[in-house]
Amino acid sequence: MTIQDASQATRPAGRPRSEKAEKAIIEATLDLISEGMGISELSIEAIASRAGVGKTTIYRRWSNKEDLVVDALVTLKAPLPALSGESVRADLITLLDAMRAEAGMGRVRCVMNIAMSEHDRYPRLMERFFKTAIEPRRQAMRDTLERGVANGELRADVDVDLAMALLSGAMTWFTKWGPEGDLPADLAESLVDHALRGLAP
Repeated sequence: MTIQDASQATRPAGRPRSEKAEKAIIEATLDLISEGMGISELSIEAIASRAGVGKTTIYRRWSNKEDLVVDALVTLKAPLPALSGESVRADLITLLDAMRAEAGMGRVRCVMNIAMSEHDRYPRLMERFFKTAIEPRRQAMRDTLERGVANGELRADVDVDLAMALLSGAMTWFTKWGPEGDLPADLAESLVDHALRGLAP
């Protein structure tokens, strides 16, 4: 998903957009958050100053600060990885390894931690972000697990929601609270194999 796609519904019609200005605005937003500025403190004035553009340039593209922050956060999420469909194990490893790779990016982790800490104050912002960036990943995992149940790779009585929580929750634990240093390259494979011991027929 491009920046333009994510915010198409929220922008008024106007003069042709400058991709250079748009990128500068997005980068300025992420820079300010990564430096410790919470969403409450973040202002269009500060973003415009950091990006080297006028406030009107921002308002031509985003109707408010929350829409801009959503688009900025979405750019931090890598595209949903392609799944081979060859096996449930392979696809689950691909999905979890994408989580591991994202967590290894310091700036991404910092920005997300700061933004997510204000979930209660900005429910609409978080709702849009989850719908745009998180829900497609959750649906991909759900589809993979349901396929496994349907084709016999997984037990017929598997609780798909619980399986999703076990898999993504385990990776989240390692990325947020696990040992310091780089995560093992085969972490996703290890987690999936441990989980499949209980999920497989």
